[in-house]
Amino acid sequence: MSMIKRYRGRVYGKVQGVYFRASAQEEARRLGVTGWIRNVEDGSVEFEVQGSEESVSKFLEWAKEGPPAARVDNFKVEEIPVVEGEQDFHIRY
Repeated sequence: MSMIKRYRGRVYGKVQGVYFRASAQEEARRLGVTGWIRNVEDGSVEFEVQGSEESVSKFLEWAKEGPPAARVDNFKVEEIPVVEGEQDFHIRY
């Protein structure tokens, strides 16, 4: 069984107003990972994602590109502690 991992990530570029958060939520649910995503005032999008190493890795690969209308210029990610009891991947407003 693979280990559970959690990462915080931030994407920069044309990532707001391009369906990034909703697409990320769809992708996360498809992959079975939990966490959240939100727009940041500086125009970037921040997220935390948690799940099996393989599923989280697939989500991070997706986030480097984003949905078709997005343009990711910069991508930062760091491993953070796992959060117990999280059930879903949701959009924060």
